[in-house]
Amino acid sequence: MSSTSTAAEPYGGYFDSTADAVYRKVGWRLIPLLFVCYIVAYLDRVNVGFAKLQMQGDLQFSEAVYGLGAGIFFIGYFLFEVPSNVVMHRVGARRWIARIMITWGVLSAATMLVSSPMSFYVIRFLLGAAEAGFFPGIIMYLTYWYPAARRGKATSLFLAAIPFAGILGGPLSGWILQGMSGVHGWAGWQWLFLLQGLPTVALGLVVWRYLDDRVKDAQWLTPAERELIARDIAREDAGKAQPRILGVLGNGRVWLLALVYFAYTSGLYGISFWLPSIIKAIGVTGALDIGLLSAIPWTFGVIAMYFMARSADRRLEYRWHSALAAVVGALGLVLSVVFHGNTVLAMAGLTLATMGIMSTFPVFWGMPTAFLGGAAAAAGIALINSFGNLSGFSAPFLIGLIKDATRSTDAGLYMLAALLVTGAVLVLFVKPGRASAQP
Repeated sequence: MSSTSTAAEPYGGYFDSTADAVYRKVGWRLIPLLFVCYIVAYLDRVNVGFAKLQMQGDLQFSEAVYGLGAGIFFIGYFLFEVPSNVVMHRVGARRWIARIMITWGVLSAATMLVSSPMSFYVIRFLLGAAEAGFFPGIIMYLTYWYPAARRGKATSLFLAAIPFAGILGGPLSGWILQGMSGVHGWAGWQWLFLLQGLPTVALGLVVWRYLDDRVKDAQWLTPAERELIARDIAREDAGKAQPRILGVLGNGRVWLLALVYFAYTSGLYGISFWLPSIIKAIGVTGALDIGLLSAIPWTFGVIAMYFMARSADRRLEYRWHSALAAVVGALGLVLSVVFHGNTVLAMAGLTLATMGIMSTFPVFWGMPTAFLGGAAAAAGIALINSFGNLSGFSAPFLIGLIKDATRSTDAGLYMLAALLVTGAVLVLFVKPGRASAQP
C-alpha cells in the first residue's frame, strides 16, 4: 500500500485518489436520480398526512379511519415486497424500478377520486402493492456499485430524500392545499394527490432510459474503472453468505434486524404521518404555516443523518451508532410532549426526534448488506424492509385510536419513544459481522 493511503488504513485500502475519483463519478451518475426518485416516492406515500388537514373534514373520516387508511398501504407493501425484490434481482433494476414508479404514480394520482372509507382503503392498499420493492431494490442496487466502506455515505445521500421530501413537500403541500382549493371545482387535497402523483410517472420513464443494471453495463465508465469497482465488489462478496432464498427465512440475525427495523420505522412513520397534525396541535394555524414549520425538523435530520453515516463508515461500526441515534430520537419525542404548551420548545423536541430517527437508517442498512449477498440479499433486505414497514400500518393506526380515545397525540408519541428505545436495545444483540474490508 502506498504511503498516500496510510490515513485510510481502517478501510483496508479501498480509499486512494484513483478509487475516490471513480466512486465520485459513480455517485454523480446514480445518486441524484435515485435521490429525486425517492423524494417523489416518499411524498406519494405520506402526502396523505397533509391531505388529512382537508380530506378528513370533507369526507367525514374519523381519526381511526384515517389512521387505518394511511397504514393499510403497508399491508400491500408487505405482501409484495419480497417477490418484487427477487424479480428485480433477476430482470434488472432499470426495467423493474421503472415499472414500480409508473404504476404507483398512476395510483397515487388516482387517490384524488376517493369518496368513502372503503375506496380510501382500497387505493392505499393498491398503492402499497405497486410501490413494493422500490426501497429494498435501491438498497440492494447500491451493493452492486459500492463496497461496504463507501456504501453508508452513498446510502445516507439516497435516504436524505426522506427529510428533503419533508423540507420541500411540507411547504409545497401546504401551498397546494391552500392555493389550489376550489380550482376547477376540485378540493385542495385532490389537487395535492394529482400534482404529486403524475411527476412519478415521468421519472419512471427517465429511469427506463438512464439507469444501468450492473457495473458491466456502464458505458460511461472506462474499462479500467469498471474493473476497479468489480474487483472491490468481488472482494467483498467473497465474505458474504449466499444461502438459498428460503434459507433466509430461518436466519435469526435477519429476523432480529427485522424487529429492530420495525421499531425504527415506527418512529419515522409516526413523525411522517402525524407531524402536520402535531404542529397544528401545538398552536399553529394555516396549512402553509404548518408546511413551512414542518420543514425545520427535516432540515436538521438531513445534517444529522449524513454525519452519523460518515462516522459509522469510518469505523465500520453500526450497532452502537444505530442505538445511539434511536435513543436520541426517543428523547426528542418525549421532550416534544413535555413542552407541548410551548411552540418553540415543542418544535425543538420534534427536531431532535427527527434528527435521531433519520440517523438510524443509513447506519442500520450497513448491517444486513454486510453479510448477505446475491439472491439472499434480495430476499433478506426485502424481508427486513417489508416486516419493518408493517409499523407503517400499526403506528398511524394506533396513534389514531389513541387520539380518538384521549383527544391528544401525547400518549401515541410516548408509545413511539418506547419502541425506539426497544429497537436500540435489540440492535445491540445483533451479531457483528461484515464482509472483509481487506484487499
